[in-house]
Amino acid sequence: MSSLSVRFLTPQLSPALPGSSARPRTRLFAGPPTVTQPAETGVDAGRLEPRVEKKDGYYVLKEKFRQGINPQEKVKIEKEPMKLFMENGIEELAKLSMEEIDKEKSSRDDIDVRLKWLGLFHRRKHQYGRFMMRLKLPNGVTTSAQTRYLASVIRKYGKDGCADVTTRQNWQIRGVVLPDVPEILRGLAEVELTSLQSGMDNVRNPVGNPLAGIDTDEIVDTRPYTNLLSQFITANSRGNPAFTNLPRKWNVCVVGSHDLYEHPHINDLAYMPAMKDGRFGFNLLVGGFFSPKRCAEAVPLDAWVSADDVLPACKAVLEAYRDLGTRGNRQKTRMMWLIDELGIEGFRSEVVKRMPRQELEREASEDLVQKQWERRDYFGVHPQKQEGLSYAGLHIPVGRVQADDMDELARLADIYGTGELRLTVEQNIIIPNIEDSKIEALLKEPLLKDRFSPEPPLLMQGLVACTGKEFCGQAIIETKARAMKVTEEVQRLVSVSKPVRMHWTGCPNTCGQVQVADIGFMGCMARDENGKICEGADVYVGGRVGSDSHLGELYKKSVPCKDLVPLVVDILVKQFGAVPREREEVDD
Repeated sequence: MSSLSVRFLTPQLSPALPGSSARPRTRLFAGPPTVTQPAETGVDAGRLEPRVEKKDGYYVLKEKFRQGINPQEKVKIEKEPMKLFMENGIEELAKLSMEEIDKEKSSRDDIDVRLKWLGLFHRRKHQYGRFMMRLKLPNGVTTSAQTRYLASVIRKYGKDGCADVTTRQNWQIRGVVLPDVPEILRGLAEVELTSLQSGMDNVRNPVGNPLAGIDTDEIVDTRPYTNLLSQFITANSRGNPAFTNLPRKWNVCVVGSHDLYEHPHINDLAYMPAMKDGRFGFNLLVGGFFSPKRCAEAVPLDAWVSADDVLPACKAVLEAYRDLGTRGNRQKTRMMWLIDELGIEGFRSEVVKRMPRQELEREASEDLVQKQWERRDYFGVHPQKQEGLSYAGLHIPVGRVQADDMDELARLADIYGTGELRLTVEQNIIIPNIEDSKIEALLKEPLLKDRFSPEPPLLMQGLVACTGKEFCGQAIIETKARAMKVTEEVQRLVSVSKPVRMHWTGCPNTCGQVQVADIGFMGCMARDENGKICEGADVYVGGRVGSDSHLGELYKKSVPCKDLVPLVVDILVKQFGAVPREREEVDD
């Protein structure tokens, strides 16, 4: 096992100018590991044998562990998905018609499963022959040039082309057809974007503070860390087969703000800033995830790493999960299931084995996040830490944008800022680095008046919705338009004094993260008052984000969608202090 450590050449508590496009510079040091004995955990030694082995540059599941594996694992064994990118298999695949592809199981698996390793998701059920493409966008930072390029891609697809801001701070574009993929991949590379390793059993987009480097109250600038993690995971967009055969998807975030915009408790690995013995670093949380059968909050690993060891720690946790995670029932293959099986100390021991020096310090007694901090919203104009500059937070209704919207956002970023945009996990966009003298003109722009308001209504501010049945074959109900319609109707009936976060997800996979919302709606089939089957939702209440985060609980099952408005009104009045507008008018 080789040693790996990373040294930051400048202190990350002193961030560079946020408008800068410079990448963080790092040095890698390799040397022989210092062997120490891991802690006794009581786990059978045979269980700790790695289940994968390296063959021809790729990690594959060993023969002895292939009994009872799930269908996706079989697809990976039959053909390594990364070969479509690393050995240019996409070029030949893109030349085939859909009819030719569907004649053979191998090529069908290519477009329905393996292309997800390239960030391409075939919408066979609702958009046969068209793909959604998911980008990597560490920390949600993007440029006007990148945004214009993505707009140019979706514009050619007419009504089928659009884009979404996702709950992991990145872009998804829709309408892509297979023959165009090689050219699109080349175009992405030219603007320094990649879609690589953004789907299936890979590490998803590293999330960080959307106000990194510009907020006077930030703890640490997360951008160098999220950039470094993304570059490592994808080998600088060339493909990194060391981490493309995980048992399941895996999420990572770096926390840089007291507001916990990054939602650390729902990530497989979260870096919580903490001081130890006068040194800056991070306490580690592990295992947070959502799935149809189980949702779990991340738990402390009882580990602290210095800023220099952010990357080695990520590598060690990933290797432990890759090597030891089970590959049977897909509902029981997320990393928390492995933590449960080994115990937190047993899992920690496996991480220690994979650290460069086989050492891992115990966690700092307290992290730097203030526990009583009131989470701020970022909508509207706010001063930056840089004198004379401000940022503007814009509301993007349920994250949906068209090509013309993207071009306009890019134009605004160029004219009023430094050509940079920030995406947030709530599906909104921030324009940073605006000279104070330009703020008045920006606020008069038609896009901010008509489409993307910096002052959205309180019930709209926290509205989040997954793709839904419009495009996603797994969704049970339509989400985005319905989320807007229900919220608009509720707004006409009650008023609230503070934002109430409402999340919609089309199915139990909960891409819309309904369990962290104040009120969450999970798509299901229900029965109306006549016993007729209709679209409905399981309603969750009480999710929290921030320093006192916890998951919401099921409030009512199988509510017909047509009955949601009065139910939401009732919840808002009883639990969130909403005032019926009729009473409001009487009081006036």
